[in-house]
Amino acid sequence: MNVTGLKHFGFVLLLATVFYSCTPKGESQTTDVATETDEIIDEPVTFKFDFGDGNAADGYKQVTSTTFYSPETGYGLVSETPVSSGSNNGKEDASSDFLTSEHPFYFTMDMPEGNYRVKITFGNEQTATKATVKAESRRLMLYDVNLAAGEFATKNIVVNVRTPKINEQESIRLKSREHPYLNWDNQLTLEFSNKNPNINSIEITEDKEIPAVFLAGNSTVVDQEYEPWAAWGQMFPVFLKDDIAVANFAESGETLKAFVGENRLKKVMSKMKAGDFLFIEFAHNDQKPGGAHVDAFTGYKELVKRFIKETKDKGATPILVTSMHRRRFDEQGKIINTLENYPEAMRQTAEEEQVALVDLNAMSKDFYEAMGVEDSKKAFVHFAAGTFPGQEKDLADDTHFSTYGAYELAKCIVEGVKDNVPELAKHLRDNLPEFDPAKPDDFESFDWPLSPSFENKKPDGN
Repeated sequence: MNVTGLKHFGFVLLLATVFYSCTPKGESQTTDVATETDEIIDEPVTFKFDFGDGNAADGYKQVTSTTFYSPETGYGLVSETPVSSGSNNGKEDASSDFLTSEHPFYFTMDMPEGNYRVKITFGNEQTATKATVKAESRRLMLYDVNLAAGEFATKNIVVNVRTPKINEQESIRLKSREHPYLNWDNQLTLEFSNKNPNINSIEITEDKEIPAVFLAGNSTVVDQEYEPWAAWGQMFPVFLKDDIAVANFAESGETLKAFVGENRLKKVMSKMKAGDFLFIEFAHNDQKPGGAHVDAFTGYKELVKRFIKETKDKGATPILVTSMHRRRFDEQGKIINTLENYPEAMRQTAEEEQVALVDLNAMSKDFYEAMGVEDSKKAFVHFAAGTFPGQEKDLADDTHFSTYGAYELAKCIVEGVKDNVPELAKHLRDNLPEFDPAKPDDFESFDWPLSPSFENKKPDGN
């Protein structure tokens, strides 16, 4: 079954059903039981899965190489190619065996909306481990996990699971193309890839208190569902510690007006709490003629200030981001500003409202010019016909990013956070190297295992 088909089962399991069908024997279960003193007990559940064809460790549900997802179990593998099992002799816990594949494979579990701590153990006694982990709609969670033969490691990530529903009467007004996106189902989905991922076990626990970073923006921010498209928002989680979640509500083609009108802002505010953060990045579509157009120094600033006010009212921190340039050079190899006054309007708004600003517009200029007119195509979706299955024509897009370009722009965001958002900077992973956009990473050293899903069509907002 193709992973994009996960959305089409047409069922929603109740929370109680998930807990009682999937909770391993002997594990405590979440309960909401009124005691004699009317106290409510609300203990988080930890779902434990032992990967491999050998005997499951005590307290773990077994996931063998043929444990494929079904609505009846509520969890399992999804893969278009075989997944193999191996044994780690001498190990007696959940690391005694593993699942691996040379091709991407998925593990999915029916889960209600929330933020989940996920603990993944990797390792193989006989061969080296090389793994990449993405979640939901290709969010990069772990990049290039490398372990020598006989070496084992446990990595922790936080995955946001969400649905369009706001309350019994209201939901986000999704675009038709969004309905099959893994971001919008009632499941937590992990993608394992790279040369030899060697997954020993997974543990999943909901965390209702963990702070969250919300993202509001367009196609340059969104979790792009399909290869070869990407945006900085889906790369950002890999740079964060496991003490904060990322909830990316950006969508292709969005404007400030549309984000409000489609109830996306209302959804964000319904989930936001004190101590959270909201990145706000719009311009590419707001500048275009039409009903969603707003002038830079009037309507644009007014709407950004609305986002700021609603965020502050929640006790959260707004962070403004100037939109990155499109790829357009003059005869001297310098970037031409196609975004008119919108980046300057965002800078002025940050100053007027006394909120943090990440000047991605300025950093992207340095990045593109450092790569040069021709090499900068590597940061965008420029691929010759036949690069991907079913791709009959060249792809040449100077607005939307390749995975490499999105990763480099996420590094720019990280630098902006370090410099201007100290309260968020403490959630960045330790010992992240300094990044200078004028000295971008070598393109050939970027190791991105392709996900199985591909789309020829350009995202909205080109």
